[in-house]
Amino acid sequence: MSPLATSTTVTDRDPKGLHFMQKCAAVYNKAGLDEDQAQQLNEDPEFAKELAMLIDKRSQPDNRFELINSFEITVPADYVHATRLTSFGKAHKKKFYYYNPELTDANFAKTPALVPGKKFLVKAFQIKGRVTSDDCLTQLKRVKATLIGAQGASLAYEQKKDELTVSQWSLSFDEKDNLPFVDGYHRVPSVYRVSGGGFGFDLDGFEYDWSDRYVLLAFCDLPAGEA
Repeated sequence: MSPLATSTTVTDRDPKGLHFMQKCAAVYNKAGLDEDQAQQLNEDPEFAKELAMLIDKRSQPDNRFELINSFEITVPADYVHATRLTSFGKAHKKKFYYYNPELTDANFAKTPALVPGKKFLVKAFQIKGRVTSDDCLTQLKRVKATLIGAQGASLAYEQKKDELTVSQWSLSFDEKDNLPFVDGYHRVPSVYRVSGGGFGFDLDGFEYDWSDRYVLLAFCDLPAGEA
């Protein structure tokens, strides 16, 4: 058998990249935009978002994870990692139909601290079929996501809860050893969005398999020039 070919990254200067850019140029030229319309397109954040989602969908080698949405969050200027979950609970606990009492700063103290002002592009991947937690971690590492556990889930709810998928649990992973061990399982935080508008904040088991009732949140760096 011949050896497997080494994977290389295609850029806009390579033949396939140039072909993609030519297709974009043809669509752009056909639109016949005037100067104001062209400027509005350049400044439209949805344009870059939709293009990035299209490229991401085509670049995922594991079809058990389907990119369905993306949105930005920013770590607040007054963010204090050591007390984040306590302050979040005081501000929002009563808004949830269920709020797991194990969502504490002590339980998630091992999660790496976030830097105030840091911006993330949160990519939401619908899980298709059944996957393990190790599969989820592999996917997160593939897209170069930062693992920020319960603190990340709390920020996603606080800033962009209307972007979370309806009738699904949105998972925010950390490394297994950073997760609290409760009732025989390492616990992964997740936020559920009810179709009627309510939310739940709970903990699932790392040792479980995950089904299509779950969405995987990946907290990624913003593309260059957008951070």
